[in-house]
Amino acid sequence: MTHGTERLPFFVYGTLRPGEVNYGPTLRGRTAAEEPARIGGALLYDGPGYPYATAGPADAVVHGALIRPRDTDYDEVCTLLDRLEGYTPGDRRNHYERVATEAVCPDGRTVRAWVYLAAGPLAARLRATGTPLAGGDWPASRAAAG
Repeated sequence: MTHGTERLPFFVYGTLRPGEVNYGPTLRGRTAAEEPARIGGALLYDGPGYPYATAGPADAVVHGALIRPRDTDYDEVCTLLDRLEGYTPGDRRNHYERVATEAVCPDGRTVRAWVYLAAGPLAARLRATGTPLAGGDWPASRAAAG
């Protein structure tokens, strides 16, 4: 996974997924394409109100959606997502880090995409005391919990 400023689609796995609470205010009407996807090498943890993904073992999978902002809306979407996720490039106090990864689509295509992963101290705390969500799918785990 790498850092940078490329204009990549976004892999979202929590409140930004279509139908979830933060999708409407940040993404609705600003996307050119949306499709289910997954990323490997990441674990998903349930936090208060929303999930956190961290780097994980190679066989770990997080399910979500690949979101391609419209070209005319890309900069605004990136700014909105960075603000929502508490991310400022190079800031050691970041809540999340925006990193590039490979998302896998249902047809097997891999697409390079941005994902927000829990930053340093938070990721370490999750790995030490958290329990990864079985199956790596936040909406499915909430539905199963009732």
